[in-house]
Parts: sequence; structure tokens; C-alpha cells
Amino acid sequence: MEPAIPLAILIAVIVFFSVAAPGFATSANLLSTAAELAEISLICLGMAVVMISGGIDLSVGSMFGLCNMIAILLITVVGVPVVPAILLTLVAGALLGATNGTIVAYLKARPFLTTLVTLIIFRGVLNLLDLHYSAKTASVFVMDPVWDWFGTGKVAGLPFSFVTLLVVLVVGHIVLSRSRLGWHITAVGASRRAARHAGIRVERVLLISYVVAGALCALAGVFYAARLSSASARVGEGLELNVLTAVILGGISLTGGKGTVWRAFIGAATISLLGKGLLLMDVGGEVLQTVLAVVLIVAVGLDTKWGKNRGKAIQKTYVNPTLVEYGPLPDVRPGSGSPFAINDRLRDAEAIGLGEVEGPEDVIVDSQGRVYCGTRQGWILRFSGPDFSKREVFARIGGHPLGMAFDADENLIVCVGGMGLYSVSPDGKHRKLSDETNRTWIQLRDDSRLRMADDLDITPDGKVWFSEATTRFDMADWILDGVEGRPNGRLLCYDPATGKTRTVIRDLVFPNGICSCHDGESLLIAQTWLCRILRYWHSGPKKGELEIFMDNFPGYLDNINRASDGTYWVALNGMRSPAYDLAMRMPTFRRRMMKRIPRDEWLYPSMNHGCVVKVSDAGEVLEAYWDPGGEKHSTITSMREHNGYLYIGGLENNRIGRVELRADRPEMATTERAGRPATVG
Repeated sequence: MEPAIPLAILIAVIVFFSVAAPGFATSANLLSTAAELAEISLICLGMAVVMISGGIDLSVGSMFGLCNMIAILLITVVGVPVVPAILLTLVAGALLGATNGTIVAYLKARPFLTTLVTLIIFRGVLNLLDLHYSAKTASVFVMDPVWDWFGTGKVAGLPFSFVTLLVVLVVGHIVLSRSRLGWHITAVGASRRAARHAGIRVERVLLISYVVAGALCALAGVFYAARLSSASARVGEGLELNVLTAVILGGISLTGGKGTVWRAFIGAATISLLGKGLLLMDVGGEVLQTVLAVVLIVAVGLDTKWGKNRGKAIQKTYVNPTLVEYGPLPDVRPGSGSPFAINDRLRDAEAIGLGEVEGPEDVIVDSQGRVYCGTRQGWILRFSGPDFSKREVFARIGGHPLGMAFDADENLIVCVGGMGLYSVSPDGKHRKLSDETNRTWIQLRDDSRLRMADDLDITPDGKVWFSEATTRFDMADWILDGVEGRPNGRLLCYDPATGKTRTVIRDLVFPNGICSCHDGESLLIAQTWLCRILRYWHSGPKKGELEIFMDNFPGYLDNINRASDGTYWVALNGMRSPAYDLAMRMPTFRRRMMKRIPRDEWLYPSMNHGCVVKVSDAGEVLEAYWDPGGEKHSTITSMREHNGYLYIGGLENNRIGRVELRADRPEMATTERAGRPATVG
């Protein structure tokens, strides 16, 4: 279920009992609850890690009670000093977890049945210990400052156990979201087969998950023992129901592969406060267990229902359209005298690799005149020879290569959709440069991962500037960003000297093409859905300034590249229409459209015309190249000028186009003055 739902339930529980239960909102009750909450939360975190890895642990209550008994016995019966006793208890908990993990991971037993059996075994051992040592464990007096600190110590007015919980939460969050182990745990929970094929040692990951659960149960048992200074066979009895309810209520999926430590904590807090509130209202334990059972059934039902209908729910609620207003639609009719006027200069363009490429989003030419392009299969193809008839797979990256640029060492730097920034050496070997940037700490959602690195260029100082078109949608759903129209993109900079990527500008509306200007001090940034080009000054007297370079194009912009005469080439991957311009001014209409009609019947931006525009450094339109109707170049997303030719790529094309510029320019000037469509010479 969505994270907002468990949080809303927790807030509702707090508000309700603050009003209905006398003494619930007092500082004394909250401090007492914090100590108890820390213990159950630690157990919930252990259960969460196991469930994220695709398992389940029904023995957490028995491990908690047994570790509580072990801590008391080590200190009172064996006479072990407090600190070593605590450490030995943690080791004992880890060994109990390792028992579960070994059976599940290496003996291939089912987690549910395995932990159900170990629940009985651990509870039986606890009963035997209680039978023999109940007289010594019923009430214990330990004169040790460390023991007192674990039981009643406070840090900044908060119980030491709760402060420890906060530390564990932070460490757990970092491990699950930032470490290789955390990624492996999530991957194994999502699909063991895929994880194994990816080279992950599945058995070891599962074992570690259960060991972590056992150690956290032991830590909770130590705090419980220090707080109450007693142990019995009833400790932790039935606790697995509370913990399982809390974890599922917090949003940890039963199917594995999804969840965070914070969700587990929210669920634990909800169950803990619910029990405390009912106790203050003089409600018996039987009612509490019934309530927990009902909550568990509802939570499991919501989890199952959400898993089946997640796609439909996201389609109806996740995309949140906003107002986008355009200027008057420029006249592109033939003979209109507009610099955007339709012509057929691309209709007879020479085809390179006809039928041999799929989706060459960007094209580039190296110093030897060889043409490169990315494909939908995740390849980078290279065409060479006098007529470019020799086709070879230069590199197999895996994701769709989008923007490309050569650095000073002839390495091909590539933006790969869904993967990040990569470098391909001249011999075709690729390596990852970056797949994350600095996180926006004021946002609850982690936005450090690169979802859709789009286009790039390299400035004279060697830094790679690239765009991430959207931080909300993936490659398969990028068009939804256009329906939404919100500023979900950003400009980033990768510094080869440090190997670090930083976010330079946030909140850009689908920043697509990136081009280093001829002055070496600024960048041009194409905003696709706004039909606008921005200019950002990264150095020089105007460093840090962002301004509008050109606005109100007749189509949706894609890549930008430098021309040989100090001007720029701009690709238009689709054309505006009065109907969609009107729809962009009506976010409520677009929201109803998404909720009421199937996705394949939505109103989308027009992407069936190809056009390349040449603009000056002052922001003036100089000329345009069209393929009316998109017969050969339906969705032009890039173009490169090289030795008098213009090479053309497109996301939906099956070829690379080539137009000779020297022969085209005189004829173009003549036909434009005559008001007639021009043809390629």
C-alpha cells in the first residue's frame, strides 16, 4: 500500500486516543510508551528485513523471550559481567536467526513452516530454562550502571532504548537504500531467479537477513530485561501476531522486494499506541487481540488488493496535470513567409542503415567520419565505409542510449535511459560513470537515483553536462510527463576529475537537449513540453544566470547541436496542435481524461512530423527542414553537422538520414524568397 496510508492511520490513532483516553497525551505516558515502542520496533525491523528479502519469521516472539532469559541468566546465574553478557546475548540472538536462515536458505525449506517449527523449539527451550531457574529470574537486582542505563537511562530526556532505535533506523535506512547488501536484499525479495542470474549469492543474502532479525530480537530482549529486571516463559508469547500485523500495516509487502525501515517503524508505532490507548480505556487483552486480528486481516487484504490494482491506481492518481500556457501557434503553412514554413527538404534524404536500426534517438560522427547511433535493443551501432554500408555493433550497453558526445580522448560519453551516464572507450568497452546525484534532503522521496538521463554535452573544461528529463517517470512512461506538464526534470554536471555528479538546476519541465554554446561559457537547454530553449551561464561574468533564449516554437523540442558557422541546429520531435494547446490549459480536463477513458485513447502530443530548425546565436530562426507527414523521418530527435552534411536520427525511425548542406543552401534561399517549398539539391 502507499506510504501515506500507514502514516494517516498512525496520525488517526494518536488523535483518537488523545481525545478518548485520559492521560494518553501526557508526557509521562509518552515517555513510558517510547521505551516499550523501542523494543517492539526493533523486533519489527528484524521482521521487515526478512520480509523484504522474500521470507517471513514467525519465531521473533520466541527469540525475543529466549534472549531476555539468556541475558538474565548470564548475569545472575553464570556471573558474567553486564557488558560481556549483553554482547553474548546479541551473539545468541544472531545464532538463533542463523538457524532459521540456514534451514531456509541452504536446506530450501519454506520460511513459514520453518519458523513455525523453530517458534515451538525456541519456546520449548525457554520453558525448560524457566522451569529450572524461575526462582532466580522472577525478580533480579543488578547493581551496575550500564544495566541501569539500558533500563532507565535517558538521552536528551528520551529513553536510551528509543535513542538506540533511532540510530538503528538511520543505519538500517542507509544499508537498505545505499549499500550493496541492501540492494541485494531487495533484489532477492523481488525475484530470487533474477537475482541469481545477476550474480547475487541468494543463500548468503537470506542467511544475513535472518541473522539481522535474530540480533535485533536479542537487542530488544536486552532492553526488556534491563527495564523490568525479570524473565519468564510468558515473555514474547503471541508477540509474532503483533509484529506481523505492525509490519504489514506499515506497508511491507508480503510478496517481498518492497519496504523500508521507516514503514516498519510506522506500523510498530501504530500497534504500540493502539495497545496503550486501549489499555488506558480499560479494554481487556482479549479485545486487543481481536482488534489486532481484524487489523491484520484488513492490512493483508489491502496489501493484496493494492498489489493487483497498483497500475490502475497509479494511472488514475499519480499523474497530476498542471496548467501549461503557450503563445500563439506559429504559422507553418507552405508559402506563409514564416521561417518555420513547411517544405520537403528531408523527403529525399539519403538513408543510412535502412531497416537495420530501431530508434536511433541520437546520432554522432567521429573524427574518421564513422556514424554512430543508439538502438532500442540497448546497442550502439557504427556505420562506416564509403557508403556507410558496413554495420557493426560498437557496444552493447543494455539500456536505450540517448544523448552522445565524444570527449577529448575519443571516449563516447552516453546518456542511457534508466541506467545513467556511461563511457565507451574506442575499443567498445563500456563503464558506468554515474547513476546517482546528490539527494534533496528536504524531500521525503529519495531523488538521488537517475531515472532518465537524456542528452549531454561536454564543455571545454571537460565537465559533462547532461539533462534528466524527468525524475517521476521511467523510459516506458516518459510521455506521461508531457500529459502532466510539471517541472520534474533537472540539469546535472558530472566532473571526471572527482567522479561526482551534482544537480545544478532543479524543477525544469522535461529538459531534453543540452548544447554547449560556442562561447564556452553557457549551455542551451531545450524544454520539450514548453517548446522553449533556456540559456544557462555556467562560467564567465554571468555565471549562475538562467534566461529564456527562445520561446514559442511550433513543435516539441528535442536535441540541440552546434552548427559549423556559429549557429545551432534544433530538432522538433513533434508538432503542436490547437487541440492539445487547449488541453494543456485545462488540467482538470486531462485529469478526467486519465480517469475515465483507456490510456490508448488519451489525447497526446502530436509526434508524427519531422522537422529540423536552424537558429542563430541571437535566438533568430534562420531556416527549417521538414519531412511532411513523417514519411521517412517521423520523429526527429537529433541531428549532427559534419563536413557539409546533416545526419538525422529519430526515436521512432528505422534509418539515419543524411542531407548535403552545401547543395541545399542556395536553392533554399531562392525558393524561400519565391514563397515555394524547397527541395533537396
